[in-house]
Amino acid sequence: MNLYLELSKARLTTLAAMTAGIGFWLAAPAEWLFGKLLLTLAGTAALGAGSAALNQLLEKEADGRMNRTKGRPLPSGRISEGQALTFGVAASCTGLITLTLLEPLAGGLAAFTLISYLFLYTPLKRRTALCTLVGAVPGAMPPLIGWAAARGELSLWAWLLFGILFLWQLPHFLAIAGSHLEDYRAAGFKMLPVVDLEGRATSRQILLYCLALVPVSLLPATGGFAGGFYFGCALVGSLAFLGTGVVTARARSARAYKRLFFGSILYLPFIFTTLALDKVILT
Repeated sequence: MNLYLELSKARLTTLAAMTAGIGFWLAAPAEWLFGKLLLTLAGTAALGAGSAALNQLLEKEADGRMNRTKGRPLPSGRISEGQALTFGVAASCTGLITLTLLEPLAGGLAAFTLISYLFLYTPLKRRTALCTLVGAVPGAMPPLIGWAAARGELSLWAWLLFGILFLWQLPHFLAIAGSHLEDYRAAGFKMLPVVDLEGRATSRQILLYCLALVPVSLLPATGGFAGGFYFGCALVGSLAFLGTGVVTARARSARAYKRLFFGSILYLPFIFTTLALDKVILT
């Protein structure tokens, strides 16, 4: 069981399900079915688990070259390629079928997420530093899936959730790459911190995306979708994250990148959770 949890990248899958659930909650009408939310969470989690397993199958050789990933089930030999393929296909199909039966639009968004993650982002990691931008698109899809599952359509506010998650991913993944430069070089991944030897372009992009998150994260409140509670929390959280980005951009050290990474994994749940709580306060 633990092997398949590792293969599923359980923490990332949980994050995807959480953001899909919050997208559902924010879009849900006054009267909604709890069972529909559970199916949305289950479908998104199955999709995330399957795509993670298939991604690791495609990157088995590269994972074996990196200290941070060589202990994963496939490169360590604890699970066979056939088992990983079977699990990945079964989980992905389960997620796609569940979400499609729940709401066709949600299923279509899920299919786009799976295809773009496996067949665009994954191969581009070996070819261009732009892969992070491409990968941030499927990574930001779960709130749209959740919103679509609740309403059967996408509004401007749904795309705003997408935008927050999209922008957040860029400093988050740049921080991971900056913390593991030698690993990424060994694997042949052309992430920006790997090809940007002096770190100037990486620093500029970290600052750009952290700065952009400040006004974008406040838009739900300034646009009337959320209230004062969310506005205050988002302002404090986004400025704190920006401050961490400024420190990282100046230092350009592995330690600073790790600090930014930990800041990012605190920031996103904080923003999405306060946005969900704000709906409770407003109602």
